[in-house]
Amino acid sequence: MTSKQRAYLKGLAMTMDAILQIGKSGITPELTAAVAEALEARELIKISVQKDCPEDNRQAAETLAGRTQSEVVQVIGRKIVLYKPARDEKKRRIELPKQKSKQE
Repeated sequence: MTSKQRAYLKGLAMTMDAILQIGKSGITPELTAAVAEALEARELIKISVQKDCPEDNRQAAETLAGRTQSEVVQVIGRKIVLYKPARDEKKRRIELPKQKSKQE
């Protein structure tokens, strides 16, 4: 993902509310399944990390991204933003800016 694409996704995420929370039980299989389901439905999600979460915010973001094959857009404070394009191209709602080829 290019920095331009990441910046575009950050802009979209600014107005979003967190739809999931990571609490004192940390990253459970149930949370991972909920994140995967939310990513498939929305493509871009924001997650809130509670103070009693045992994992570091950055570590939690990387773990969730790895388990859901998504990309970490940003970790800022106690918020994590993840992106994963929908599998079905017809259901994709977010159009990322194109990458420039090296010849241009």
